[in-house]
Amino acid sequence: MAQRIEMSGVHAYYGSTLAVEDVSLTIQERHITAFIGPSGCGKTTVLRTMNRMHELVLGARVEGKILLDDEDLYDPGVDPVAVRRTIGMVFQKPNPFPTMTVYQNVAAGLRLNGARRGRGSDELVEQALRRANLWDEVKDRLHRPGAGLSGGQQQRLCIARAIAVEPEVLLMDEPCSALDPISTLAIEDLMLELKERFTIVIVTHNMAQAARVSQTTAFFTIAGAGQPGRLVEMGPTATIFSTPSQKTTEDYVTGRFG
Repeated sequence: MAQRIEMSGVHAYYGSTLAVEDVSLTIQERHITAFIGPSGCGKTTVLRTMNRMHELVLGARVEGKILLDDEDLYDPGVDPVAVRRTIGMVFQKPNPFPTMTVYQNVAAGLRLNGARRGRGSDELVEQALRRANLWDEVKDRLHRPGAGLSGGQQQRLCIARAIAVEPEVLLMDEPCSALDPISTLAIEDLMLELKERFTIVIVTHNMAQAARVSQTTAFFTIAGAGQPGRLVEMGPTATIFSTPSQKTTEDYVTGRFG
C-alpha cells in the first residue's frame, strides 16, 4: 500500500546554517510529485529529510514534523534504517556497486533485509528487474558486473535495487541528469508505470520532465546568497505551469530567471 507524507514547519540545518526554512507540504500517495526550483533552493535537502538521509551529514539536523501516514519519522523510537527501507532513494548519478554483478546489485538490499540466496531470492531479483523494465536486457548477463551496463541501464538497475525491498515511497534526486535523451525517456516511462504501485517524489531541473511525469509540482526558491530555501507554492502540475498563483513561480517556469 503506497503511503502519503506530510511535512509541517520543517527547518533543515547544516550545522548552524539554516538551509531550508518552514516547509509544509503533503505528498499524495501513488502520485508523482516534482520539486523544481533554482540551484541551491533546498529541493534535494527537503527530499533527503523525508528518509532521514539529511542527518547522515555531520552536524545536520531537522526541526518540525514529517509524518508517513501519521507516524512521526523523527520520533526517538523510530529506527532511521527502517525509515530508509520504507522510503527508498535513487540518486542523480547511477551508482551500481562496482564490484558486484547485476544480480548481486539487486540482491544487496534483499540480503540486508534477511533474504538468502535461493529460489525465493532469484524470483525477487527477477521481479525487481522486470518492474524496472530491465529484465529482457540483462537476463543473459546477470552474473556480469553491473558497472558494465550503459548509463541508462545502470540507472534502471539502481531503481530495481531500490524497489526490490518493496519500499512504500521512492525518492528520485535528478535521476536523469546524467543520461542521454533516449535513456531519459525510458526512465520517465518507468516512473509512470511505477506510480501505480509507489508514491514517487522527484527533484528535477528539467521543466519539461516535471510537466511530463508529475501530477503535482512544488516550486522552491531562494531569496539570495546565504538565504535559506523556501517553498513558494505547490499544486497540480498543469496549474503551476499555466496559471501559478505567485509571480516568482511564473518567472521561473517561463524562463525569466533560474
